[in-house]
This record gives sequence, C-alpha cells and structure tokens, in this order.
Amino acid sequence: MVNCGTIFYVDDNPKSRRILTSVIKSCGFDVLSIGDPIEAVSRVRKTFFDLALLDYQMPQLTGSELAQKIKGAKPDTPIVLISGFSALPPFELNFVDAHLGRGTTFDELLDTIHNLIHSSSTFVKTNPFLAPTTSTAQYQQLRR
Repeated sequence: MVNCGTIFYVDDNPKSRRILTSVIKSCGFDVLSIGDPIEAVSRVRKTFFDLALLDYQMPQLTGSELAQKIKGAKPDTPIVLISGFSALPPFELNFVDAHLGRGTTFDELLDTIHNLIHSSSTFVKTNPFLAPTTSTAQYQQLRR
C-alpha cells in the first residue's frame, strides 16, 4: 500500500488510540501513536510527521495547549483537534487547522486528514477548514 503520510496521534485513551490508529493505518498512513502529551512535546522536534491529530481532553496538557507547542516547533504542520464536543471556544482553536467533534464520522476525519496534508504540501495553507471562530456545526453546514 502507498504511504499517504505520517500522522502524529496523541490521545490518553488507549482504546480510542487503538481504534483510530487501526483505521488510519488501514487507509495508508503511518501512525506514531502516543498516550502522554508531555512525552509528545519531547518528541515533536525529533520526529517527522505530516499532520498532528490531537485529542482535546488529556491530563497535564489539553490538545489545544499541545497544538500551540507543536505550532511553535513546526508552524507549517497541520493540526486536527478531535473532541466529544460539537463546538469549542474560539481561543481553544487558535493553533488548530480543524476541529472535529461529536458526530464526526471516520470518513470525515480521513477526508480532513487527506485534504490538510495535500494542501500543506502544495502551498502555504491558510486554514482551509475552520476559521478560529467557526463551530463544528457551522463547518458541517458549509460542507453540505
């Protein structure tokens, strides 16, 4: 299978990590899966990846805080934040290229990953999916 890119996936929930890692790998991506956001921070500068996929609610650092640290080290790397919330406050999305919340399907997640990786490799991207103030509900309406 052709390698579609490398995903840096951080989620403290082992079951979620196992399921999403399996789905993403089955679609041709390499996945570096990490359960501890503090460990993730230490590996960001040493690891090559095309996109970061971050859980929002984690101990020690939220996904938003981790996104800020990743963007500080790798400003052109796209970041997808996943959460159980349909929308997050705008300030939580400042360093995030896409937020996918409650009700998001695997297909929507994979489409978002593909689109962000391809847009970042083609040209300097300017947040193609979400303005920091766009809620997931508004995003879903735009996709229709």
